[in-house]
Amino acid sequence: MLRRSLLPALIAALLSAAAVAFAHPARSATAPVRIMPLGDSITAGPGCWRAKLWHRLQTSGYTNIDFVGGVSDGGGCNPGYSYDFDHEGHGGYSATGIADNNQLPPWLAAARPDVILMHLGTNDMWGGYIPLSTKLAAFTKLIGQMRANNPAVKIIVAQIIPMSQSACATCPADVIALNNAIPGWAAGLTTAQSPITVADLWTGFDAVADTVDGVHPNDAGFQKMADRWYPALTQALGAAPPSPSPSASPSRSASPSPSASASASPGASRCAATYRIVSQWGGNFQGEVSVTNTSSTASTAWTATFTFANGQQVSQAWNATVTQSAAAVTARNVTYNGTLAPGSATSFGFLASWNNTTNTPPSVACTIS
Repeated sequence: MLRRSLLPALIAALLSAAAVAFAHPARSATAPVRIMPLGDSITAGPGCWRAKLWHRLQTSGYTNIDFVGGVSDGGGCNPGYSYDFDHEGHGGYSATGIADNNQLPPWLAAARPDVILMHLGTNDMWGGYIPLSTKLAAFTKLIGQMRANNPAVKIIVAQIIPMSQSACATCPADVIALNNAIPGWAAGLTTAQSPITVADLWTGFDAVADTVDGVHPNDAGFQKMADRWYPALTQALGAAPPSPSPSASPSRSASPSPSASASASPGASRCAATYRIVSQWGGNFQGEVSVTNTSSTASTAWTATFTFANGQQVSQAWNATVTQSAAAVTARNVTYNGTLAPGSATSFGFLASWNNTTNTPPSVACTIS
């Protein structure tokens, strides 16, 4: 009787141990980061910037990712290497149309993205009849829907690629107006839990040479798009960025152009900082500063400082707390980007005024702790 009474307990114990053994790998495995490319035909068909971006991520160590969306290109880019076909690009769709018709929520529910790459607005440009305020209101509604699906979603919004005058007479100026408004709009909506990063896909893109029709990119255009998505996305992924590939954007090269400057902090060279002018227009410009941890230990905070020489004045900033006293500017990390692993980098952007004559890029000093 004693042996018989012990048998059920022994079986239960073995079953429990087996359950733990089988369950443990699922608990310990790290789920891939789900990345949703969201856009129109520039993303959908063929949208080969996705293939190029996927390949660069894979070959530079960012392998635990999954491109998601309800659409597949079926491998139509034929780049000569494998890539993830999934996306949420819809040819002919506009940002205002997607927002007005509430098309985004079911896409989000199916894809469950952790990161969203949004290149939208091209189809809102045709005819020049949609006001800028309406486009930005649509963007705002889409951001709200993204956060309703995932309160911690990371959002990367593109300053969209240009359109040629021959394709649409009113579109080039309207694209510039939207792109100039995006940084300030994003700064007003970004949060620590769900940051919005602006990716500049406009600068350096030639609407004639880099497209097949003044609107849709050719292979060179897709490569430029992938190169501009890459630093913004790797920052969102939170891993240490690898060394730049030969195809990296000129604005991030080791030898800065006249619109960029680079400097390393004195002493132990624990960090390095670069400054670049993203774009400038009548009376205003957009700048970006990148800070890299060059030490052998992780940082918990960083500060970047520089002094303007031509009377420039910062009006707003994102991804940093920026203050200005006379010509001296001080930027400190925000809660979500102060921790930098050795070799990793982050960046912040700002809008400022200039005198339309001289806009000399200042040298930047940085410190980390």
